[in-house]
Amino acid sequence: MLVIEDEEPIQELIKEYLSPLKLEIYQAFSGEEGVEKYRELFEKKKKPDIVIMDLKLPGIDGVEATRRILKIDPEANVYGFTAYFGTQWAKELEKAGAKGVIARPVGFDGFREIIKELLNI
Repeated sequence: MLVIEDEEPIQELIKEYLSPLKLEIYQAFSGEEGVEKYRELFEKKKKPDIVIMDLKLPGIDGVEATRRILKIDPEANVYGFTAYFGTQWAKELEKAGAKGVIARPVGFDGFREIIKELLNI
């Protein structure tokens, strides 16, 4: 799993709450860093099963980062994770190719259940 989120406390909470699932979680703190991390993992044949993408990121936003990841790998499973659910931003993310958007705030127990469902575990 690759989590692209610029707020370190949220990154750490995601890792903590998903730790019972024993997932390998990679982190990126900007859109550019996320795209490069995905490319690196894809080239090493360690493609993340899922990408969790914030919309508002430093540098390129989540919409553009999603487009770039899907150019690297058209089968990438990108999901938005944002408080801007239902806005034009979220719609743009889905137009860019994201599989869906997870609305924030969501309780982290609920988030863990969503991730389990998306990964079929």
